[in-house]
Amino acid sequence: MKKSAFGGVLVLLLLAAATYAAFFVAPLDTRQGLIYRILFLHVSSAWTGLIAFFVCFVANLAYVWRREPRWDWLGIAAAEVGLAFTTVVLITGPIWAHPVWGIWWTWDARLTSTFVLWLLYVSYLVLRTLLEESERRALFSALFGIFAFIDVPLVFGSIRWWRTQHPQPVVMGDPGSGLDPVMLKVLLFYWLAQTGLMILLLAARYQLEAARGDLEIARREMEAA
Repeated sequence: MKKSAFGGVLVLLLLAAATYAAFFVAPLDTRQGLIYRILFLHVSSAWTGLIAFFVCFVANLAYVWRREPRWDWLGIAAAEVGLAFTTVVLITGPIWAHPVWGIWWTWDARLTSTFVLWLLYVSYLVLRTLLEESERRALFSALFGIFAFIDVPLVFGSIRWWRTQHPQPVVMGDPGSGLDPVMLKVLLFYWLAQTGLMILLLAARYQLEAARGDLEIARREMEAA
């Protein structure tokens, strides 16, 4: 079995086990009821998306410093994967919020900064479609990606620095703010599964971008011949 196929099966099993644990192992929250179980998907997707954006940030810095195409390929791959996970966050958040808060959305610091983050990386992808010359496209998108990453620490710290409608942190938060121990273990396990999925998607997307980049280089060489 190829490594990619083995990795896919492993990630699928991890996700299945994590989903089972979220529904049948984690205890029921007496105040929120069944809807709280979306926490495991929502929070783990948020953490995973921020990790992908950090990978994008590192790749952008590396491209500006080294000007090697592989860093551009990694940057675009990580941006797309991070955007996918952040989209899940923005979809699951209102689904969770409406039964608990009585509203779908509010423009508090956490929700607004997350939405701005989503817009920034959508703009990152749009920018790449507007520039045809590969080196210019890679440099401009890398510089924009470095700028876009500024919002990541704002998203992370928003519920620590300001009072928001969004719940306060349940991991690395104030004393007494933590989850039930079983809930926390299930959440970390779900995050492990999501991280595995992120790595799988990132590797596949990087290979696609590398193949596209090699094809573009070959086409330029043929035109110059």
